[in-house]
Amino acid sequence: MSTLAPKGLAWVTVRQFRRTLWTAAALVVLALAGTLALRVWDAQTPDRWVEDGYWVRGDDNLAYEVLRLAMEYASVYLLLLPLAAGAVVAGPLVAREFETGTYRLGLTQSVAPAAWLRAKVLTAGAAAVVVTLALMGVFRIGWDRVSGTYQLAWGDRGPYEAGGVVLLAYVVAAVGVGTLVGLLVRRTLLAMAATGLVVGVTMMVLGAVRWSFLPVVTVTGPVGPTLTMPEKALMTETGLTTRSGGRMDEAVCWDRAAAAVPDDAKLPSDEAWNNAWNRALDTCHTEHGVTGQYLDYHPYAHYWPTQLIETGILLALAALALLAAFRVLRARLP
Repeated sequence: MSTLAPKGLAWVTVRQFRRTLWTAAALVVLALAGTLALRVWDAQTPDRWVEDGYWVRGDDNLAYEVLRLAMEYASVYLLLLPLAAGAVVAGPLVAREFETGTYRLGLTQSVAPAAWLRAKVLTAGAAAVVVTLALMGVFRIGWDRVSGTYQLAWGDRGPYEAGGVVLLAYVVAAVGVGTLVGLLVRRTLLAMAATGLVVGVTMMVLGAVRWSFLPVVTVTGPVGPTLTMPEKALMTETGLTTRSGGRMDEAVCWDRAAAAVPDDAKLPSDEAWNNAWNRALDTCHTEHGVTGQYLDYHPYAHYWPTQLIETGILLALAALALLAAFRVLRARLP
């Protein structure tokens, strides 16, 4: 086992941040214990069989609701891992060494600057990846039970990242960005804030465009009947089609109908209200040349290709950031 223990500069880095590592390990243990406890509690109330041929949770299963809420919050907290990893690397790991001048001590031990930085980055990156993998595993234990519910479908923010390899790629990219920012800024708090900003913006941008990597599947049909898509598919957009071949937001006509026939309209019966509503809706459709409706979706088969494309972008970002970091280091500490 001694061969697996870190040595040299890696050992020094582990010693420097042993409290952080112990805190992360404790967090993993607590998360695992809590998730397993919720799964055991949930198992005490058996599911019930319904006539359509599938199982649903029991009506009095409070544990299921608690587990679902816990996984919803956990999916959000997992997105903070790249921010935390990048901030720790940028601030305490790199910038503080230059801010306090302690980097000189390491370089007096016949260690090249590149080897000094490499040891820190590899140690921090390995620790961040291990902790992330462990928390992703814990999340999967709970998510498997409640997947597909509100905010916990495979394409939702949080479950999407934690269910594949993208979250690991974000952590690796955050380590690379944090290393570069720490070398450039050399002020602990400022480097942490700047890294958090860069990583956060990167997550927001990629999260906004990831479902544009692959073309959507489109279903069309006449106005009225509900359009359907395959099970587990991720709907991205729905609306109306017009005679000119364009698309139109269906809310336009819904708002027109709501204004013409408000909920408190004094009509003889519910049937009369429905007829007036449908007439107002049909009038709006005619005015805009509506010919049908459409629904865009991504099938579940797009999940892993999208994951791999996004992961490739993030790993390229990490490589560029680390390459730039070592060039900066070489220029300042030849």
